[in-house]
Amino acid sequence: KSSSRKPPNPHHRYFFSCSPLLMCTFRNRRVPPDSCCCSDRALEQSGLGQLGVGLAQMLRKQYGTDNVILSDIKKPPPDVYKSGPFVYADVLDYKLLRELIVNNRITWLVHYSALLRPVGEANVALARKINITGLHNVLDLALENCLRLFVPSTIGAFGPSSPRDPAPDLCVQRPRTIYGVSKVHGELMGEYLHHKYGLDFRCLRYPGVISVNTTPGGGTTDYAVQIFHDALSTGHHECYLRPETRLPMMHISDCHRATVEFMQAPECQLTLRTYNIAAMSFTPEEVAQEIRKHLPHLKVTYNPDVVRQSIADSWPVRFDDSNARRDWGWTPAYGLEELVTDMLDSIQNKRTNQGLPVS
Repeated sequence: KSSSRKPPNPHHRYFFSCSPLLMCTFRNRRVPPDSCCCSDRALEQSGLGQLGVGLAQMLRKQYGTDNVILSDIKKPPPDVYKSGPFVYADVLDYKLLRELIVNNRITWLVHYSALLRPVGEANVALARKINITGLHNVLDLALENCLRLFVPSTIGAFGPSSPRDPAPDLCVQRPRTIYGVSKVHGELMGEYLHHKYGLDFRCLRYPGVISVNTTPGGGTTDYAVQIFHDALSTGHHECYLRPETRLPMMHISDCHRATVEFMQAPECQLTLRTYNIAAMSFTPEEVAQEIRKHLPHLKVTYNPDVVRQSIADSWPVRFDDSNARRDWGWTPAYGLEELVTDMLDSIQNKRTNQGLPVS
């Protein structure tokens, strides 16, 4: 009987068509010693984003500068270009990524490529392509080359039906943004491929990450960065969230350290593939009060933005990270007091060095 189905496109890749013997070999790590997992060499995608450069610096201190390769589709600033290997790489270019992995004998892939919520909601088709198709390229390559794979998730993976105080590692998620949906998709695909084929997939759900080097871009948690700049520049901050809106937050150095410690944790210690990590949880009014201990003149007004407030109201107010603390010893170093002191000192020094006034 004739069939109306089209023959498969020979240019499409199907990693599920790999032979059972190959997948069994990957699962049991019965591979030649020189083919994978011998000496750590990492390729970090979208390394010029909020977290990439700092993580690369930490990894290079431990594994050597030449063993950690940053990649992005943007031109790196001179200091980043001079600090270690950098290559152009588009997450949608499977052939190029494969060449980089093979030629550089990569053992770790760190996949930071993603369109964040504001851009993703404005261009869902592009977000779907980068956040989901790009992820599948990386998953395919990790299976094909016996790589260990780290893919971050975030608080955005939770939704209005998720438990909020606290949010456990395993619960209903159902986010309402394409960014959040793509993160849940990544978590589940990585877990599936781990159980099906033995892929060493690791994922951390980050809370809001606060860094002096991050330019606030209008994200839901970005007020917690902007308020420090405003406190030192004008002495006034207008907050787009209500004063009592509580969200989990983390200093960027804790975020980097958690990532490295998790990547280095023996696989036998891990009971999950995706973990929450937490450090502190505060409201706009609480962080403002802590800043006033250093800058009493700070004035904060509130003009809630409907979109960002509704997203914040759908997210957890605290993360339950007890599994991370138990399985691989996660402990944060920064609380709210330490965070505020560090951010004010760092921004003040930065403004002074740039010749900018300090309020």
